[in-house]
Amino acid sequence: MSMSASCACGGAPSLLFACSGAADVGEIADQAVRLASKNGVGKMFCLAGIGGKVSGIVKSTEAAAKIVAVDGCPLNCARKTLEEAGFANFAHIQLGDMGFAKGQSPATSQALGVVADKIKTVLQGS
Repeated sequence: MSMSASCACGGAPSLLFACSGAADVGEIADQAVRLASKNGVGKMFCLAGIGGKVSGIVKSTEAAAKIVAVDGCPLNCARKTLEEAGFANFAHIQLGDMGFAKGQSPATSQALGVVADKIKTVLQGS
């Protein structure tokens, strides 16, 4: 039986967490992170797993090259969830700082593109 080793040359991924809240800005955060992940900018990861202290998800996050939290509204649930789990070294994007207002920001393809581009810029600069 032949066993082959896989190359770990790619290094740790950059992980992306979205608030995925019920408001329009939560939808934008969620869908923009999905778009950025689809475009290879980073890997969308499970914020609920962080909050639930799921060991495999926490360990994978600890090993991440970079972490980005994207929050739709000023409650900053994604940021707070990561902080409560002991993470401090991550980038944070707050959609309100980008001009998106809760209840006034439909999740259009243009909005998703703007936020996905911001995620890419933040990862390249951090």
